[in-house]
Amino acid sequence: MSNETAVQSPERGPDAGAGSGQSDPARGAALPGVPAPAVHSSSPAPGPEPEPAPGPAPGSASREHRHDIDLMRLICSVAVMLGHVGGVFIAAVDRQEANGPGAYWTGHVVEALNPFAVPMYFAIAGWAVLVGAPPRDSRRMWRRIVRNSVPLFVWTALYLLWGRAWGTNDGPVSRLAVEALFGSVRPAYHLWFMYAYIPLIAALAFVVLVRAGKRPWGLGAVLLVLASAPSLMGDLERWTGWDLPRFGWGFGVYQVAYALGGAMLFALPAGALGRLAGRRWVWAVPMALTAAGVLWYHTRVHYVIPNAHLLVAVMTGCVLLMVTRVRVPDRWVPSLSKLAGAALGAYMVHVMVISAIVEPLVSADVPGVVAGPLFVVLLAATVVVSFGASLLWGRLGLRRYLG
Repeated sequence: MSNETAVQSPERGPDAGAGSGQSDPARGAALPGVPAPAVHSSSPAPGPEPEPAPGPAPGSASREHRHDIDLMRLICSVAVMLGHVGGVFIAAVDRQEANGPGAYWTGHVVEALNPFAVPMYFAIAGWAVLVGAPPRDSRRMWRRIVRNSVPLFVWTALYLLWGRAWGTNDGPVSRLAVEALFGSVRPAYHLWFMYAYIPLIAALAFVVLVRAGKRPWGLGAVLLVLASAPSLMGDLERWTGWDLPRFGWGFGVYQVAYALGGAMLFALPAGALGRLAGRRWVWAVPMALTAAGVLWYHTRVHYVIPNAHLLVAVMTGCVLLMVTRVRVPDRWVPSLSKLAGAALGAYMVHVMVISAIVEPLVSADVPGVVAGPLFVVLLAATVVVSFGASLLWGRLGLRRYLG
């Protein structure tokens, strides 16, 4: 399977879990998320690497560190990997139950559990920029954008080299690299998240700064370029006859909606939900019902369900309300902070891990009684290797380049 022709979905990512395929946007991925603003240091989730929040202004209350959001970022990270490993099982049978019921149903059952992951990352991003760690000036926002962009470009290069080594690149590395700069080709399906996340946080920050009386001319110019680039490149292609890449940097209405909804719900005070705050299990009921709905949708309507679907929105809201403002025991905080710091790197590398250790071990003829345990083992291996690699390069001082 070539890098460009790996089976993908416009919303969610790999239908097939192909190792390094270029594709349209993926759902899982990513991504996720943003870090909590902090008085304690905390690092980015898959996709975003926001700038630590500045200290409180003199005389103001100290800004709390949201360990519950660190926990949410880790849940989303594992959920993304769960979906991508499940996609490998579905791809192994070419999406057809008759080709292998065990792999088919194992893949679809686990895929029904993770549609909330990428929308949740956008929800966390909205909370971070609008509420948790709003930028105080353009300079700080540009630092945040750069810190997110560097890992994107580094991993773009690494996945192009990976595809060349594995023989999955569909074309010369130089051409694919140019197309990746425009966002029209991603050397791995999960990188789509960053092409939407970076413009989205820039737009949200622009609004925050204007509201604060600033004049972020640079951010405004970048947003104008992003908005007009698709039509300008189309015009240039018609005038010159050149074959130009499609411009893929940008975000949609549904991503803004998740960001705004996340900003509102994550910002709710601890007692805002009344008695339901102590009965989080209540939200598990509609969450399970939406998962059943997603399973039906995937197997009877269309695979994969769009991020903008009502079922996905309800599931995302249920998971958010189950986790937000939950108290993390003090003994878990050091480990949670360390893993949260490794989340972006784990997100970036996990597709390589899936290509190397998951795809070779999954086939259409895996028996039903074996498929479930095999999935659990492969998911555990993917999570351990991905986070282990990220923790390692963090100790080597490579976090700013690899996430």
